[in-house]
Amino acid sequence: MKIHQLLLTATLLLAFAADMTAQQKETFAIGEKTFLLNGKPFVVKAAEVHYPRIPQPYWEHRIKMCKALGMNTLCLYVFWNIHEQREGVFDFTGNNDVAAFCRLAQKNGMYVIVRPGPYVCAEWEMGGLPWWLLKKKDIRLREQDPYFMERVKIFEQKVGEQLAPLTINHGGPIIMIQVENEYGSYGEDKPYVSEIRDCLRGIYGTDVTLFQCDWSSNFEKNGLDDLVWTMNFGTGANIDQQFRRLGELRPNAPKMCSEFWSGWFDKWGAQHETRPAKDMVEGMDEMLSKGISFSLYMTHGGTSFGHWAGANSPGFAPDVTSYDYDAPINEWGLATPKFWELRKMMEKYNDGKKMPVVPKAPMPIITVPKFELKEFTPLITGLNKVETSSEPKTFEEMDLGWGTMIYTTFLPEITSQSVLSGEFHDFAQVFINGKRIGKIDRVKNEKSLTLPPVKKGYELVIIVEAMGRINFGRAIKDFKGIVGDVTITGEMDNCEVTWKPKAWVNVPIDDDYATAVEAFKTETPATTKGDFLKAGYHRGYFNLSKVGDTFLNFETWGKGQVWVNGHAMGRIWSIGPQQTLYVPGCWLKKGKNEVIVLDVVGPKEAVVWGQAEPELNKLQLEKTNKHNNIGDKPDLNSATPVATGAFAPGNGWQTVKFGAPCKGRFLAIECLSTQKANDRVAIAELYLQGPDGKRISREPWTTKYADSEEENGNHTGDKVFDLQESTYWQTEKGAAMPHLLVIDLGAEQTVTAMEYLPRAEQGAPASIKDYKVYIY
Repeated sequence: MKIHQLLLTATLLLAFAADMTAQQKETFAIGEKTFLLNGKPFVVKAAEVHYPRIPQPYWEHRIKMCKALGMNTLCLYVFWNIHEQREGVFDFTGNNDVAAFCRLAQKNGMYVIVRPGPYVCAEWEMGGLPWWLLKKKDIRLREQDPYFMERVKIFEQKVGEQLAPLTINHGGPIIMIQVENEYGSYGEDKPYVSEIRDCLRGIYGTDVTLFQCDWSSNFEKNGLDDLVWTMNFGTGANIDQQFRRLGELRPNAPKMCSEFWSGWFDKWGAQHETRPAKDMVEGMDEMLSKGISFSLYMTHGGTSFGHWAGANSPGFAPDVTSYDYDAPINEWGLATPKFWELRKMMEKYNDGKKMPVVPKAPMPIITVPKFELKEFTPLITGLNKVETSSEPKTFEEMDLGWGTMIYTTFLPEITSQSVLSGEFHDFAQVFINGKRIGKIDRVKNEKSLTLPPVKKGYELVIIVEAMGRINFGRAIKDFKGIVGDVTITGEMDNCEVTWKPKAWVNVPIDDDYATAVEAFKTETPATTKGDFLKAGYHRGYFNLSKVGDTFLNFETWGKGQVWVNGHAMGRIWSIGPQQTLYVPGCWLKKGKNEVIVLDVVGPKEAVVWGQAEPELNKLQLEKTNKHNNIGDKPDLNSATPVATGAFAPGNGWQTVKFGAPCKGRFLAIECLSTQKANDRVAIAELYLQGPDGKRISREPWTTKYADSEEENGNHTGDKVFDLQESTYWQTEKGAAMPHLLVIDLGAEQTVTAMEYLPRAEQGAPASIKDYKVYIY
């Protein structure tokens, strides 16, 4: 009898377990104007977070913070270059364990959207592509280049080994996977995008929902018929306008904003970016009221630790270490006023359920008294090899991913002043016989420096520090170091003479912790002298009786990188706006803690202290970012405009055709009136078309002159060609009309038309009405 009862009990338990397994296995699909989760309509409320930007011990806290906002999904990029830092060597452990992050999401009742690139942008070094791809100089990135595609497929397969078992059809949390990323902002190449799609289908199977994201202005360029299409746009955007064309093409498809930008990222030398909470909350409320899914980019931004912050283009605009993004959850994981406003609105869409509890911070905030970094060793002690060559070598040619290169050559006798010229990526300091002559800063588009007279045999040393590789646009193929020839031009016997040094010593210095530690064990070469000694490694210590998160202040330092207890904290630069580095308490310890600073310029004072709040908006610039030098203003009184007229009101691109092709190096647009009387003037983007009707490259463009710029909101002239439709040039409040913006095209161009984009918000505020356009 007992045996029969046991057998019956076992049978019932097995049946119950099978039933539970069937219940746990979920489905995600595309339905009529909606996503379907387990066959029922489902609105994706996703929080974008990036696992490498959060210390692993804090992952679960950040996930719970997102859930406390009423989110049901996490959206994340997979960063190729952090997982394969050396070709063929993969790392999915510790802070790189993306599968563990996804399992934590599922443990906390959250679904996951995965965006595995291969390109991700994200204001991340080279947009997530590994630097070592550039060792093949002729590589075509994000195209069907055989080597590029070979490496992409190997990487995606490795990611698939981690994540394919975690898709929803296997009982995991992953509901959607993205194909490439915003490709319309890079080019038009459906065969390439199709090959990425086929690669991912082969890894994740046909049951997983694949999608592609782009902007409403360009998504048709590469939209594939068998993929879900989603739009990316920012706070304040006209939402109906953003989805108008998608609704015409696919009236029965679900709508989703796959990146609704909560704030914006910061760049060195510009003010801290913020976006109004009201605009963010109202936009999300409108989407939810219309059943539109979204991913809030960023819900929590975190930190681009170490050397992982990227740079934007045209030009070169490197990003700061903090990726706070003015997000609802701040860089160190706490709720902001934005958080509480958003949470209150999200309560309306929580199916009548009580909102999840907001978790307590995993660590307290602590301060650290001021301490001095007393140990010092020069930069040259960080060398690991020396190589001679007839031309200066790039980082990639020297097998150096990130760090600094010291270039040395000897000069001929030049009896008068001369000019040193070249492409220096990114921050070059020039020394002659140990004396610092000056700097060449790529951020300022500098490419030359005046040298004093020199005797034959004087030593020329150029220290080049690399910042993050460009992460957006065609300029992502961003070699580091001295790129190309170095020339010196001067006068001799009443003739202009150009010298091109043909004997170089190349000394690469890695920016890793092991190199820094080893530098303190190395004896300084006897030949090292003068100002050259100011660049180097500083080491000091502080003691703690209790651990907690803190913000180490480096505003007295020059430029470089920081390590705390062996952890790479990120870049510092005295120009700001960021002057502190977030140091997570989970990386500190009771007792003695070590700080190493690599400063390639040299500090004013080698002191550090830890404060209770970050300093993210303190600029220390030599001059303003404005372009209002009256000497750069053109005299257009006698000039003939190539076009005059009036723009139509409202959102979206408008094109001005010129009467005939015209040549010139400068574009001037004179704004005579606005759609709304007494309004400011704003332009989101400008393009010029060549004789073939195609847009000409804006890579060499710079702002020559602007009579008015709202510097306080980073609405300077360069925003009209920064490849970002949500940023804009805007004049100051109350500035008198008319307004003039002048763009230097970099060289004479033949142009036939101008494309103009007003601001993306509802009603296109600050739009131009009457205008004149000049090419000269």
